[in-house]
Amino acid sequence: MKNYLINLFKTAQAKLPYLTEIDLTFSVPSQSNHGDYATNAAMILSKKLKRNPKEIANEIISNLDYDKNIIEKIEIAGPGFINFYFTASFNSRIVKDVLCEKENFGKSKKYAGKKAMVEFISANPTGPLTVGHGRNAVVGDTVANMLEWIGYSVDREYYFNNAGRQMRVLGDSVRMRYLELLGQNIQFPDDYYQGEYIKEIASKLKDEFADKLVNEDAEGKFKQAAEKEIFADIIKTMKRIKIRMKNFFNENTLYEEGKIKALLDEFKKKNLSYEKDDAVWLKLTELGNDMDKVIVKATGEPTYRLPDIAYHITKYDRNYDLMIDLFGSDHSATYPDVLAGLRALGYDTNKMKVLIHQFVTIMEKGEVVKMSTRKANYITLDELVDEVGSDVVRYFFNMRSITSHLNFDLDLAKKQSDENPVFYLQYAHARISSILRMTKDEGLNSSLENLDLLTTKEEQNLLKKLYEFPHDVIFSAENFETNRITSYLEELAALFHRFYTECRIIGSEKKLAEARIALCIAVQTVIKNGLSILGVNAPEKM
Repeated sequence: MKNYLINLFKTAQAKLPYLTEIDLTFSVPSQSNHGDYATNAAMILSKKLKRNPKEIANEIISNLDYDKNIIEKIEIAGPGFINFYFTASFNSRIVKDVLCEKENFGKSKKYAGKKAMVEFISANPTGPLTVGHGRNAVVGDTVANMLEWIGYSVDREYYFNNAGRQMRVLGDSVRMRYLELLGQNIQFPDDYYQGEYIKEIASKLKDEFADKLVNEDAEGKFKQAAEKEIFADIIKTMKRIKIRMKNFFNENTLYEEGKIKALLDEFKKKNLSYEKDDAVWLKLTELGNDMDKVIVKATGEPTYRLPDIAYHITKYDRNYDLMIDLFGSDHSATYPDVLAGLRALGYDTNKMKVLIHQFVTIMEKGEVVKMSTRKANYITLDELVDEVGSDVVRYFFNMRSITSHLNFDLDLAKKQSDENPVFYLQYAHARISSILRMTKDEGLNSSLENLDLLTTKEEQNLLKKLYEFPHDVIFSAENFETNRITSYLEELAALFHRFYTECRIIGSEKKLAEARIALCIAVQTVIKNGLSILGVNAPEKM
């Protein structure tokens, strides 16, 4: 529908050059009696042309060479909206498109040949993934899925640091628990890693080495074992929620390959850094930020800014057209420094998009839940998956804008009813499978021969909604809004359930029944395609 209107207006530009002066937009009116699509072009042009918008609207309509088999009528409404009403027979054509393209319906080649990277999770291997990491993980993977659907070749990357103070403390935490297991009286520091997983790693080392590691340095076998065990746990958790990383990038390689030193030399060469109080500072005030920031401490240890800038330079070196970083809200004040440093070095930061997600609270019976006893004072992602399953976890993390704090309602997540949006969508998909089994038993098959018979309000609403899917996928991907896909699917499922209540299949005249079966298959296909973008299963039975 929208593509037809866009092409229609492009053709009219030869007669009405002023149409090239504005960005044309077409939207679905909030009230169905206002048409299938509307544009405010005449109202926007009114200011430019200093003419009455209704007069401009009439002029536009009279110069649109449209097919009356496609557009039933065009009306002017309100102060100058142009409303388009498509014919029922044109609306029904979407069923053929869906059944022809099947699992590819909704995919686009708009960005074919473009290369994108989505960096997400990026948790250091100091402990299991938490529910906070879970939102990052699910949204990051879904954004990558959406970009693939609009043509990008996408790499998923996990950036981590297995050096520095955090890892030294991790190794020493395991060492002290190991000594404790050997019977030594240990005063375990409050700021060390407290979880049972530390004791489990220490216990495995005791089983393997007995007391041979008593004099082992914390950064030797203790740190190595902890990193190996924790990373194995992280990868196992990611697999449970259908995430497969292409790349794991270790911050330490930036030092080993001399990239940190080269970056410091470049800042100095370009007069973008200076020394003060034995530290190295980046001239961020000259780059548009509020204050200069330290990039190397007086101790000689870099702050996060320096390796982060060096890391992002490697992304540019790998020739990505689009680079996405997904961070928690605790990073909102820090990433602008990295972008400023990159711009100062001549890198096009328009190729970068930083997505900030808000925190997650797990709720049950209206109270905040602290489920973990094994893993210290936080809820692990594994525990959440154990409670409600991977499909619910992925859907719930995707169904709210990342700019909003997410209250994850365990009571709702566990419900096997229409109140639970995951159940609601999966039930719609399974119900259609059940319908297809029943109609097959009745000797009825899907047919594309008589789609013109799909004229009821319920049928037409479904058809129009199917038309929106490819546009919604593109919009969602370009704006990195995973929640728009969930909203679309919930609206489609609601329209289907209404259709199923009002429009009988078995018992209807055969030609109509078989057209309705084709419509059901089209709806099922789109539900499955949308769920696949979200990483959620579409069951045949429930």
